[in-house]
Amino acid sequence: MTDTDLQPPGAGEPIRWDEQKNPQVPDRPIIPFIEGDGTGPDIWAAARPVFDQAVQKAYEGKRRIFWLEVLAGEKASQEYGPRTFLPEETLQALSHCGVAIKGPLTTPVGGGIRSLNVALRQALDLYVCMRPVRHLPGVPSPLHHPERLNAVIFRENTEDVYAGLEWSAGSPQARELIQHINHWAGEEGRDLLPMDSALGVKPMSAFKSKRLVARAIHYALDHNLESVTLVHKGNIMKYTEGAFRDWGYELAREKFPERTIPEEALHDRFQGQRPPGRIIIKDRIADAMFQQLLLRPEEYDVIATPNLNGDYLSDAAAAQVGGLGMAPGANLGDCRALFEATHGSAPKYAGQDKVNPSSLILSGVEMFRFMGWIEAAELITAALVQTIGQKRVTYDLARQIEGAQEVKCSEFAAAICHNMGCS
Repeated sequence: MTDTDLQPPGAGEPIRWDEQKNPQVPDRPIIPFIEGDGTGPDIWAAARPVFDQAVQKAYEGKRRIFWLEVLAGEKASQEYGPRTFLPEETLQALSHCGVAIKGPLTTPVGGGIRSLNVALRQALDLYVCMRPVRHLPGVPSPLHHPERLNAVIFRENTEDVYAGLEWSAGSPQARELIQHINHWAGEEGRDLLPMDSALGVKPMSAFKSKRLVARAIHYALDHNLESVTLVHKGNIMKYTEGAFRDWGYELAREKFPERTIPEEALHDRFQGQRPPGRIIIKDRIADAMFQQLLLRPEEYDVIATPNLNGDYLSDAAAAQVGGLGMAPGANLGDCRALFEATHGSAPKYAGQDKVNPSSLILSGVEMFRFMGWIEAAELITAALVQTIGQKRVTYDLARQIEGAQEVKCSEFAAAICHNMGCS
């Protein structure tokens, strides 16, 4: 795919990457977008004017985004055929342009097509799912002090049980694998698996675990944060989750020997005081971490975790600060980034101009921060907080805020634009 395949010559430029794999963003970048399924078109129609007007306001016409629609999900199947949910042209555009944004995509539960979100992450090697978790003033929360939680979760995105290596009960593949497992289990004196078992394989590698932890440590260093916590279930799954923990500490020792310090050494050598400029590397058992985020959230800045643990933790943490409707998300690779709404497609609300667009809007904020367009990001965030403070909110927030004025999805976005000072 060439630049001229995407836009007329001179209209916009793809984002490039330097040798350190940092984005080099032109003033007129081409950014692909996927509307998404269900309520995706509603929230995209609301979010796009917010993005465009923030850029116009912040940079007075010196910068502009050239949006490029690419297809996935139901819209792709209508265009390309009933079983084509992720066209090759979409993957090429996302890879070529470097940075993109998407709405929610629908995947049936059980048999049928593979998860489109997982397929996108694996096809583009977007190995980090980054979920910032922080409370915005005025957003309803089940906690008395949701502002205590301010963390970023780095979830490994391409392996663990999400690798999709599973076989149905009674299938030839499952039966053959069970025979091998039972042979090995019998030699070791372990219980045998029933032949009617379904099987899933949980691969975890040193390479993929270490590159995830490296991104988490780089983020902590870049943002002057105090700690990175490895979250795992290594007390039970010693050779997968336990190895993730060990590989994380090993990576810190090998790659960041002068910039990190393990928590144990902190107490042994420094009387519990963090040396200036060093990141503390901690680890916590996954189930205990849920308690920690509720009881002692201030102790955690960056969390690095395998795929399944990160899925649970990021949604549970989002609930503490207002729910998935207020949660931004990003999928990051070495030279690619795909920002996304973190909630589902909610098809029963499709076309009703009803749902909260904040997850997609805040994902756009993270996209602007990633691009270095900080002024646009801060404009949107301040205006969104101001709009919530004025109690002009969508139904999900209105039912929790006394005296709130319930507005439509598009009206909420228009209020944000107004509060940015845009006509």
